[in-house]
Amino acid sequence: MLDIAYIRENPDKVKKGITNKNLNPDVVDSILLSDAKRRDLIGQIETIRSERNKLNEELKTSRTPELIAKSSELKQKLQDLEPQLRQVEMEYDSLMLQVPGIPLDDVPVGKDDSANEVVRTWGEIPKLDFTPKSHIELGESLDLIDIERGSKVAGFRGYFLKNEAVMLQFALMQYTLQKFIAKGYTPVTPPVILKRRSFTNTGHFPWGEKETYKFETEEGQEETFLAGTAEVPLVSMYQDEVFLEKDLPLRMIGFSPCFRKEAGSYGKDTKGVYRVHEFVKTEQVVICKNDLEESKKIHEEMMALTEEIAQDLGLPYRVLKMCTGDMGEPQAKKYDLEAWMPGRNSYGELASDSIMLDFQSRRANIRYRDSKNEIKFVHMLNNTASNSPRWLVAILENYQQADGSIKIPEVLVPLMGKTEIRRA
Repeated sequence: MLDIAYIRENPDKVKKGITNKNLNPDVVDSILLSDAKRRDLIGQIETIRSERNKLNEELKTSRTPELIAKSSELKQKLQDLEPQLRQVEMEYDSLMLQVPGIPLDDVPVGKDDSANEVVRTWGEIPKLDFTPKSHIELGESLDLIDIERGSKVAGFRGYFLKNEAVMLQFALMQYTLQKFIAKGYTPVTPPVILKRRSFTNTGHFPWGEKETYKFETEEGQEETFLAGTAEVPLVSMYQDEVFLEKDLPLRMIGFSPCFRKEAGSYGKDTKGVYRVHEFVKTEQVVICKNDLEESKKIHEEMMALTEEIAQDLGLPYRVLKMCTGDMGEPQAKKYDLEAWMPGRNSYGELASDSIMLDFQSRRANIRYRDSKNEIKFVHMLNNTASNSPRWLVAILENYQQADGSIKIPEVLVPLMGKTEIRRA
């Protein structure tokens, strides 16, 4: 959520930012109109309440018919105006939730992924002297992935991981957690059945509600949904709380199952396990003070840590700076890490690293008391650490051998207890 004062002072800049995210900028005019109504009604109500307070003091010593009539008149005005204010505030709150985060100045402007900028690449794309198999073919030939039976019991995008693929998934998650704990991150396994507010806090709602699984509820029960990332519960973990500046930054590494409808990806990646409805993931979330330069520094550090994992695993990759039209609604700036996947003969996304500034903290009401004893909203950032099965796809396809076997990345061998995957 943006600061309404910022919107009032920079309406054209906000409209431009919204337009560059392929959204409708008319919401700004609607907000300013609603805000004006809201402030006018608040002013009227405060004036009437002040008059009533003075009048009540007078009534303590002189209950004349005139004063009693005046008191009744003011009471009726309040009864007329207060419902109007509640209605306007509901409209105002709804409109404010429709305003995305405004991109930082160094974010490339573009309509879609064709405008994303390659920041850097790492590693050599493997030059195989044999025709590479996709992870689907490898999964079938080595009895690692069963998509046919997965679809039979779970429907479209269902899958079973089996044998060494299961152990590889656990090894990847364990390796990631150990690395981030050593870097000072607090490991957290959060709940993933969450209230509506948690998704509103992060900006997944209203835009991403169609992607989210919702539980049926009885009348009077609070709505609950399944989280698609540990970012949602980790951000909301501290809603309505106030930190001390000395306790920031707070670094967390969440490990959780994730659930997504993928409603907006119809026709994309329909084969294999690159895009699925449920998976496990480790997610970085950092809460820091309200300082743009510090946020930018932490943003780079978070991506460097994910790159370190990709490098440890020997996965060739590139880092993209996402353009305005491909970065999502809440983000102020975003990097994606994409690994080379021989089965796709192209790069595939493994991680997304985002600066949220105070967009999420205003929704979640997470603040801190600074060294001058002033209360400010924190800045929030998040980035993928690793996920399965996408990282498994990259590992299986990049480490395949001519004889159909798969080597285990060296750093995972101690956790796997073996150096390769093969079948007799």
